[in-house]
Amino acid sequence: MRIYKVGLPFIGMSSLMLLMSPLANAAEMPSMDHSGMDMSDMDHSGMDMSDMDHSGMDMSDMDHSSMDMSDMDHSGMDMSDMDHSSMDMSGMDHSSMNMSGMQGGEPPADARSPDYSNGVPYGQYGKPMMMGSMPLWGVSVDDLGYQFDDDQINFEATGWYGTDSNRIRLRTEGSAQTKDDKEIDSLSSLAYWKPLSIFWNGEAGVAYDTENDKSAVMAGIVGTAPYFIETDARAYLYTDGQIRLDLGAEYEWRLDQHWVVIPEVGLTAFSKDDHDNDITKGFNEMETEVRLTYETFSRQLAPYIGMS
Repeated sequence: MRIYKVGLPFIGMSSLMLLMSPLANAAEMPSMDHSGMDMSDMDHSGMDMSDMDHSGMDMSDMDHSSMDMSDMDHSGMDMSDMDHSSMDMSGMDHSSMNMSGMQGGEPPADARSPDYSNGVPYGQYGKPMMMGSMPLWGVSVDDLGYQFDDDQINFEATGWYGTDSNRIRLRTEGSAQTKDDKEIDSLSSLAYWKPLSIFWNGEAGVAYDTENDKSAVMAGIVGTAPYFIETDARAYLYTDGQIRLDLGAEYEWRLDQHWVVIPEVGLTAFSKDDHDNDITKGFNEMETEVRLTYETFSRQLAPYIGMS
């Protein structure tokens, strides 16, 4: 009867050292050239490298220029824990990278239609209109009061129609006597109004003066001077060659939400004498006025008392 024993052969220390030496030499591969190795058919999908430590790897001498990674799928890679703070990419050349498909840059010529409709109809109400280009109208009565010493009613009113860029303005100012002949002296104008800058508007048109019964060509500038002083300057060229210049300025000194003190000054000058209408050359008239107004809750009506 034969007895067979199964076991491991005995290996001496010298033989064990010989077996380990190839493994020891396999770890020293930093100087190996992998550029000629074709790894395009290798499947790395089953490799778990989450526990690998790459911090000690020196890849500064590796040449990646011949590597084709166009078919690599990075969708399953989790790089949320990667630390890029120590990566030096100053020597990378991005000049050959084609990023034309990325978002940004100049849109194509037909990216959006000029009216922003993109081919969609506006429906039964038609194309919408911006608020600034919508024609509107308004009426403003700046002054309407009774002056006791002269027994007259003073008035100043403006009506307009148009947009924020172009308007037609009808303006009248003057006084109406309440006794004797009840004469009305007024200077009315119909003008084209247009903004000149942020704080200044220009106007030009025709005017009629009932005091001397003459028509004129008018041009003026109206706006807000520094320190919120409302300023207006208008020049009138009458049919007989007379030139009239009106200058005015007023300031609203607000005491609280409703009470407002308004000082105002006006100056009138003429280019030549007109004895028929009691007009002398130069500065012919100056008027100062102070009003104390109370703005009602709607802010559209403000009763006032004043002295001029």
